[in-house]
Amino acid sequence: MTDLRSVLTELRATAAARADAAAAALAELVHDRQGSNDDDEHDPEGVTLSSEWSRLSALSDAASAELQRVDEALQRLDAGTYGICATCGEPIPPARLEVRPFAAQCVPCAEKAR
Repeated sequence: MTDLRSVLTELRATAAARADAAAAALAELVHDRQGSNDDDEHDPEGVTLSSEWSRLSALSDAASAELQRVDEALQRLDAGTYGICATCGEPIPPARLEVRPFAAQCVPCAEKAR
């Protein structure tokens, strides 16, 4: 695996950029709709305000959650516990960390947590 810190730092930058973009789009949506009494819920030509709000909120939430997971992985890396399952204490297989570099649990423990 390449340098873990570099991988996690790159993931963090990508997630932060997505979170910032979603937040900016939400702010723009709010700004554009301020003072407007348009009934876009019945506009056959466009996306409704509520569906666009939901879409942007979901994108923002997903990016923020990924950002938090990456930050936690960086903390584990600094603490020397990266790659150790937070539940059972066994090593997390390298193949899992290749796919999910911010994974805090091995596959069996992650499946049990669902």
